[in-house]
Amino acid sequence: MDNSSFVLLSDYNLSPEAVAPAFLFATLCYMIILFCNLILIFTIVLNKSLHQPMYLILLNLPINDLIGSTAFFSQVIKEILTNSRTMHYSTCVTQAFFIHIYAGGAVFFLTAMAYDRYIAICCPLKYNTVMTNAHIMRIITIVWLSCLLMIAVLFFLLLRLPRCRSEITQAYCDNPSLLSLVCGRTTVNNIYGLCMVALSQLISLFMIVYTYLQILVACFRTKRLDTRAKALQTCATHLIVFLLLECLGLFTIISYRIQNISPHLRRFIGVSTLIFPPTLNPIIYGLKTKEIREKVVQWFRNKIFPTTTVT
Repeated sequence: MDNSSFVLLSDYNLSPEAVAPAFLFATLCYMIILFCNLILIFTIVLNKSLHQPMYLILLNLPINDLIGSTAFFSQVIKEILTNSRTMHYSTCVTQAFFIHIYAGGAVFFLTAMAYDRYIAICCPLKYNTVMTNAHIMRIITIVWLSCLLMIAVLFFLLLRLPRCRSEITQAYCDNPSLLSLVCGRTTVNNIYGLCMVALSQLISLFMIVYTYLQILVACFRTKRLDTRAKALQTCATHLIVFLLLECLGLFTIISYRIQNISPHLRRFIGVSTLIFPPTLNPIIYGLKTKEIREKVVQWFRNKIFPTTTVT
């Protein structure tokens, strides 16, 4: 096969009666993700009071979520509308590339946010000195470049291999699905993929466990109840998002390693990773973060109930 060939997606064999409900469901999910994440992005960008280190790092999370969800839903909606089960191989690789960028970026940005909270709560007097705009931009740049480099190497190793199969059983394209199409030795790919996942997970888990343990100790040492409550609420929000992503990601990775697992369960877990975090992240941060919640409520209030001047 050459790069102009197609891959067969066995998951899109819909009956004529199921096309309309599937299209409406996929479109509704994508519209909700777009709306919630764009609200969070514009709220942070348009309010100078939110141009602080924590929110500047947080700004990258909905951008990253939109990368993953757009890579997934744009193809899903197209396949449903055309009732086609085939996808161009280059399109499949592109979708897989951006989905992996999303997965890596989500973990690293949540780790960066945990680091920011650690400095803010455990070293408050040094916060403004350490978390400067230059330092924040350095962290954001390192995260994006690290993801791009790791995933670029992953796909370089993939694309060097010849292909002799064309059917993908997953609902979307990713590295394990594309590896199932090749007929060469995939030992190097498997070792690199496992090392990349293990290293990134170990670094993020260590940093998050360490920072939040330090934050908990600092919270219970302080005598100010309002400071303790605010710190615990912020950390709980971050932990909920991180645990949701980690659980779904871990189940997805494990499902590829278990041969006798139900393909329907594997698809459900994989799709959940691309639907639930991008949908829930902006809602959780919008509801739990007081400053963002107030700005969003104020914006909607001004748009829906604009103040009128009496003459």
